[in-house]
Amino acid sequence: MNLKNKLQLISLIILSSVLFSACTNKNTETNLNLNMTQDTTNNSIQENNPTQENNSALQNPVVTEAPISSTDSAKTNTGETLISIKTKDGEIIAKLYSKETPNTVANFIKKADSGFYKNLTFHRVITGFMAQGGDPTGTGMGGGKQASELNNIPFVRGSFGLARTGETNQVSNDSQFFICFTTEGCQHLTGDYVNFGEVVSGLDILDKIQQGDKIIDITTKTK
Repeated sequence: MNLKNKLQLISLIILSSVLFSACTNKNTETNLNLNMTQDTTNNSIQENNPTQENNSALQNPVVTEAPISSTDSAKTNTGETLISIKTKDGEIIAKLYSKETPNTVANFIKKADSGFYKNLTFHRVITGFMAQGGDPTGTGMGGGKQASELNNIPFVRGSFGLARTGETNQVSNDSQFFICFTTEGCQHLTGDYVNFGEVVSGLDILDKIQQGDKIIDITTKTK
């Protein structure tokens, strides 16, 4: 092989080596880009998970009842008025809205302290709606009248309301009251009936009330 042919062979070998090296680098860079894309996607999923969990918690809140300490006074240290309704199944504790419905609460407390409600009945109980009691005659026709202290406090599960006739919402019964079993059943009453309190302990006892059950007593002293 002459010198010219040897030089051509050497040149061909060098050129082949350069081309092979370039092809190898290109494949490596492509694989690296694929790995980066996969890592970024995984990070995005991990960052979105807490948000999804928070949304779920907001859509499905867990409702718990705060424990109520025993007290021998209608007034708590926060100024709220507490009453106790004793039934055959246990005690329902409620706070009354003294600020929003002062006359209604004063009348209710006066009657409770005098023993007015003792051994009266829940004469009207509608599942999914409310339990109504406080009628001295037990017929739904008894009780006096008082001016309605209407407000916009939403009626929800455990709300206390005053009974009234269908003639006007400006006058309510002065002894008959009801307690809501569900928010869905009572929310339409908001602004049209006097909302003067809410259950703070004993919703499970409320759910057990049946028509004809006695109000053993209503007092301004809890257990």
